[in-house]
Amino acid sequence: MTRRTVLVFALTALLAPAMSYAQDYQVVVHSTNPTDILTKEQLGKMFLKKIVKWDTGTPIIPVDQAPTAAVRATFNKVVHAKPGSAIASYWQQQIFAGRDVPPAEKAGDAAVLAFVKANPGAIGYVAAGGATDGVKVLSIR
Repeated sequence: MTRRTVLVFALTALLAPAMSYAQDYQVVVHSTNPTDILTKEQLGKMFLKKIVKWDTGTPIIPVDQAPTAAVRATFNKVVHAKPGSAIASYWQQQIFAGRDVPPAEKAGDAAVLAFVKANPGAIGYVAAGGATDGVKVLSIR
């Protein structure tokens, strides 16, 4: 094989896992939210409550999946670049310091979608390919 072919195979092997994660979840917001696109950095800050308002001034209400959900593990790895245990540790520090509490947790996609539909400032994530009727799916870059 040529050096170029080896390089293409190596890059494909390195990038394939990262590309597959991006397709494992969808970020959803209330249908009236004017936002269409977020960066991973913005999304991460919203879920850590470091960004607390939408551009419209509406408070951001993040909602997480259950700690044992596979989609949550993927979301944490892709968006926060950390395992769930590191995120849990962050929230324990925030609680202990009296700063904030973690996002509400919902048991599954249907519960996340119901929460987002009922709260104009809400943002959540669900497994890719599932029904997202009544909510808006954001693009993440």
